Amino acid sequence: MIFLLGGSGYVGHAYQALLTRKGIAFRNLRRADFDYTDRARLAELLRREKPEFLINAAGYTGKPNVDACELHKHECLFGNGVLPGIIADACADAGVPWGHVSSGCIFTGARPDGSGFTEADTPNFTFRTNNCSFYSGTKALGEEVLGGKPAVYVWRLRIPFNEIDSPRNYLSKLMRYTTLLEATNSISQLDEFVAATFACWETRIPFGTYNVTNPGQVTTHEVVALIKKAGVSDKNFQFFKNESEFMATAAKTPRSNCVMDSSKLAAAGIQMTEVHEAIERDLSRWHRASVS
Repeated sequence: MIFLLGGSGYVGHAYQALLTRKGIAFRNLRRADFDYTDRARLAELLRREKPEFLINAAGYTGKPNVDACELHKHECLFGNGVLPGIIADACADAGVPWGHVSSGCIFTGARPDGSGFTEADTPNFTFRTNNCSFYSGTKALGEEVLGGKPAVYVWRLRIPFNEIDSPRNYLSKLMRYTTLLEATNSISQLDEFVAATFACWETRIPFGTYNVTNPGQVTTHEVVALIKKAGVSDKNFQFFKNESEFMATAAKTPRSNCVMDSSKLAAAGIQMTEVHEAIERDLSRWHRASVS
């Protein structure tokens, strides 16, 4: 039996689909039914039910984007910075190994040589560097809280996408935003992300932090070109002149745009599709949202 927290969210739904497809018994522990933010209650439940593994996909992301986190700081801080520690302590008390969905948004830019940040690099888009969004700051705090905790995977997700049109899908967002910001990023195909992270447990690779992004990096212009090539949208995409214009007219808080190195995951035997190939594949099988 696998326990899943945050199963009602965008990433959580993908975990539910994966576990169902694999025929693995799981319990989607909904906060409305059980308050898993209570450490003692959660530890007692884990000791009683004895799940093999727990997946934490719960957290506060803000809708429609991270700007909302600036207005709901209490919820954001608790969901991203405090809750991981509660879960870690409960799992340690009950002897249950687990995995935590973190974020690559705790980085900005790339290494000095242009390569991606590795798991050994210190996050540079955090409260400690005083340059981040509130969301990124809280996600970095969540990782700090988990530092040194036993039997936990920390999985860094970056800008999820797949072939299903959704307000949370990066590809959908690009097609819906009025004006786009040119940036270079590493991103994560959602279904490959959940499969790769669960494979960490299935294959029993060492616990620790993993950048779970599709190999490579991609620019906004490259993604737009692939969208137009696939015929998914014939929109005349408009771009901001620069990040200063974007910040002055469209954003309330700085954005993380960064390149990440996922070779640690690959070295552990877990492969993901090269990023351009993954985008092109998903656009070739694009499912538009139904209009009611």
